[in-house]
Amino acid sequence: MSASPTRNRRSTTEGYKPKLITTVGAKPACLVNASVTYVGKDEIYAFGGFDQFTDEVYNHVLRLNLVTRQWNLVDNYGDIPGVRMGHTACLWQGDKLLVFGGENEHRQHLADVIVFDLKTAHWTQPELHGPTPRGRARHSAVIYDEKLYISGGQTGHDSVLDDICFLDLKTWTWSRTWRFVPRYDHASWIWNGRIWIFGGINDEMEKNNEIWWLDLRGSPGFETAMNYGTVDRTLLSSRHRFPTSGSSSLATGSTGYTANSSVQSSSLGPSRSLYGTAPGSISSLKFHSSPNLPSQAAGMHFHVFSSGCMLDFVTPAELSCETSLSSLELDVLRWQKLADGKDMYNPNYRWHYCTTNPEGTHAWLLGSPAEPAADGNGVSPGEYLSDVLAIDLRKYGILGNELATDPRSKLPSSDANVTSHLTGIGADLSLTFDKPPESGSGADFIVTADPDDLEDVTSSTDDSAAIAPASQPIHVHRFILHARWPHFARLWSAQMVEFHSKKMHIPEPYSAVRAFLFYLYTDSIAPHPTNGPTLNDVAGMLVMSNIYDMPRLRLLCVNRLSRELDIEHAAIIWERAGTANEEWLKRRAAAFCLSNWGKVVRTAGFRALGPLAVMDLCAEADVDSRVVGGEELELLGQLNRPFATNRKRSLGSAGVLTAGEEEGDDEVEDDGMDVN
Repeated sequence: MSASPTRNRRSTTEGYKPKLITTVGAKPACLVNASVTYVGKDEIYAFGGFDQFTDEVYNHVLRLNLVTRQWNLVDNYGDIPGVRMGHTACLWQGDKLLVFGGENEHRQHLADVIVFDLKTAHWTQPELHGPTPRGRARHSAVIYDEKLYISGGQTGHDSVLDDICFLDLKTWTWSRTWRFVPRYDHASWIWNGRIWIFGGINDEMEKNNEIWWLDLRGSPGFETAMNYGTVDRTLLSSRHRFPTSGSSSLATGSTGYTANSSVQSSSLGPSRSLYGTAPGSISSLKFHSSPNLPSQAAGMHFHVFSSGCMLDFVTPAELSCETSLSSLELDVLRWQKLADGKDMYNPNYRWHYCTTNPEGTHAWLLGSPAEPAADGNGVSPGEYLSDVLAIDLRKYGILGNELATDPRSKLPSSDANVTSHLTGIGADLSLTFDKPPESGSGADFIVTADPDDLEDVTSSTDDSAAIAPASQPIHVHRFILHARWPHFARLWSAQMVEFHSKKMHIPEPYSAVRAFLFYLYTDSIAPHPTNGPTLNDVAGMLVMSNIYDMPRLRLLCVNRLSRELDIEHAAIIWERAGTANEEWLKRRAAAFCLSNWGKVVRTAGFRALGPLAVMDLCAEADVDSRVVGGEELELLGQLNRPFATNRKRSLGSAGVLTAGEEEGDDEVEDDGMDVN
């Protein structure tokens, strides 16, 4: 066994493609405004919805097994809820669905809460306390810290709600209602101590590119005990007022089930007062233009949260619609285009629902093949939810929620090294890394690498690399390498020559090898001004993660390289991604290089490429492509700013200020709210 195993380093010919699954069994109709929820164990549950072909509203429960591809109608018991559409169903405690609200077949809007136990298929209705919020449909709901947050929605005569409230799931007590932002058909999620809102339709019945967030931490209304009692509720203006229900009779659906009387929308009476503004800072941001900004007006959009990012799946809706998968990085509020739609979606399918796993590593789109419209113009969706598109988000550089932890939830670095940018035991172990034994570090093993000045980024297999002089020694502890590096553990167990010599040579650049070993100590590849790995180091570590078969390190490297892809490092990232068989990252880096060709070819990274690598990068361009100057691009309307002028963006007090951004960066503008 050699110190560095030989691995095929040629890039694959085909990149990742999401898997299309055609289902069998009791396939549900192509329902409108049903709830579709991934519940774990390769199962998806669908509940309720409106059948656009029969005009019937359902309260059926259906289960899809993703392994067998089988749909089944679930027999359910207990306090079975009435028929509804436009409700929400959130996975709670890993084995329950928490259903709120919706609209029944009589256009009455509901405010009930029903719990479905996935293990027993039994419905229960908890006894609720506090002021019941207004009944609504097409709202958003998210569970966090044992609270169910409800925002926006639609109620009566297409009025748009602009409120937010929460249900304490420990006491089943509703909070009061506060004013937030008018939206329906939107997405909401909680990250970094804030609840975020994006997408949907506003009170002007328009789609827009605004993102809103509300700070929850430090707000007594969200963190302390709630006030009990009733609250008069209205909206700010007359366009938000809602009619009083004209009937007090119970709403009964065609299935014979009756919605509970205690959860119907009630009359507000003649006395009306204004909602109070939500506690905590409310901020918003409007995105005006960017090459990576997906248009919310075209295509069918699904917005989900994962790994500190809001993902926007833009799927086909019209034949000429541009589709994609994009992400909004919430820490810097920057858009990134992760994939072209042509590489993900079949244009002959229409997708109606999207659900993700709690880990944020996989997503599933549910839909059907498109069929020719009855009038011969265009296409219409199929009659059943017959197909599923399974998407592994990790293939697009998404870490997953477990790796991308909430940065504000981290504990202090350690008791022994409180100033470190690292956390936990990694902060302490970093103090012993690459310290000679005579310093008292206890190091008992030496690793050498190829000197950086002899680095050859062309992935040459020439034998001369094997006789290159070794770098300066890196002092490490063999027990750490044994515990953290499976290849080293196998090498040590086999008692190879390194076992006896207590030395090891890795034929990779010194800086990349040192960064790799530092990762074994700290479990971090985060950037840092003094001792964090550079992008060149991370690109080298990506190759090593491929050589030594370390999928976690590979995912961390792909995520950072894709997020921080820039002019100076684009060529190196492209070459290293190809060496490591990371086809998606290679394509992304190639597109970036071609879009910024004049700047990339003047970088040290590009000049470090070998002749064959330069030819391969040039060949990434389309066969009919040509180089045009900036002034010609301006005439063609391809630039968002005058040629050779700088532009600025400001996010107020969000801590982001960039002057003279590189071409291809996003342009955003403060929406006039305080950003805290």
